[in-house]
Amino acid sequence: MSGRQRIAIVVGTRPEAVKLAPVVRELQRTRWAEPAVLTTGQHGAVVRNTLACFGLRPEAELAPPANARGPVPVAELTAGLLSSLGSRLRATDVHAVLVQGDTSSALAGAMAAFFAKIPVVHVEAGLRSGDARSPFPEEAHRRMIAELSDLHLAPTRAARRNLRAQGVAADRIVVTGNTVIDAVVAASRNPCHCTVPELREIEQDSVPLVVVTAHRRENWGEPIRRVGRAVAVLSRQYPDVTFVVAAHMNPSVRTAIEESLRDRPNVRLPGPIPYDAFARLLSRSVLAITDSGGIQEEAAAFGLPILVTRDNTERTEGVDSGLARLVGTEETEIVAAAEKEFAREGVLDVRKPDLPFPRPNPYGDGRAARRCAAACGWLLGLAPRPSDLTDQET
Repeated sequence: MSGRQRIAIVVGTRPEAVKLAPVVRELQRTRWAEPAVLTTGQHGAVVRNTLACFGLRPEAELAPPANARGPVPVAELTAGLLSSLGSRLRATDVHAVLVQGDTSSALAGAMAAFFAKIPVVHVEAGLRSGDARSPFPEEAHRRMIAELSDLHLAPTRAARRNLRAQGVAADRIVVTGNTVIDAVVAASRNPCHCTVPELREIEQDSVPLVVVTAHRRENWGEPIRRVGRAVAVLSRQYPDVTFVVAAHMNPSVRTAIEESLRDRPNVRLPGPIPYDAFARLLSRSVLAITDSGGIQEEAAAFGLPILVTRDNTERTEGVDSGLARLVGTEETEIVAAAEKEFAREGVLDVRKPDLPFPRPNPYGDGRAARRCAAACGWLLGLAPRPSDLTDQET
């Protein structure tokens, strides 16, 4: 590995593992990079399992802050992550640090690198909702990471405009497309080796599927319960549709959405779903109901309509393209929006997986990771600057 530039990739949550895995794979293919994955422990074994879907293992696994009384508050979580990442970076020879998105791990990674005077590369830079307190705390995290970053890898032209409005120099921004498109399509093509009977049954079933998730902090409690009740209503109205509720790691969040759904015969509650199995389910679903930012993007890879159970979103491209619709968390609004989707001609026909990039895809062309890796090489003076994703490519 002599002469290679060591690049630390900070991964805290499953979405970070998904979106950074293709970048790590592309860095491994270069002659100049030595990528090292550092996991922070935010999502523990789930991150390890997700990385394994892409043939990756972390070089180091840090211990996350713990709180015996429940979830760790954001301030304590960020402080603990900053301390552990700072110690790790000081103990190793690192030439650049990659962070992704808007988590506490991403913010702590950017801060630790900044304090260590190591260049920061922000993957999926420039998303903005316009409200610093929604989504909370992710919107503020993104803005703070932008102030610390040396290279901003914007997934879309809209994200680039947001960065320019914040004062980021144009020559520090590369428009790459979103790496989640690379990831979800690759994972959806993995062969099915599922050992969980309920998941295997779902994958082999031919009925229409609706994927449901809920986890955002601002929706904890009653809003998530309303989402669960809306899905219960829909399951009664559409008995020939299977509703797959993908569980969140937080037990209280999971309980809140599932409490109205446990006795519904066409609702599946399989527990945590491995990423490749989830990607395969998404590829053959007819609708997604979610408050997840990542799923808003992943669904676009398959042309899947999305009902976003939030009041605003930083993924505005999906809304602008018509694939996504903001419906909030009121039960009646969710039900009405789903009924409208189901009423469209052919929606409830069993769909076969088709080409993974229905046009137009607002989030890119599936070559984002290659551009991200090349941009890192350019930052370090080892490779030419990659071309931006162009209007024609999206």
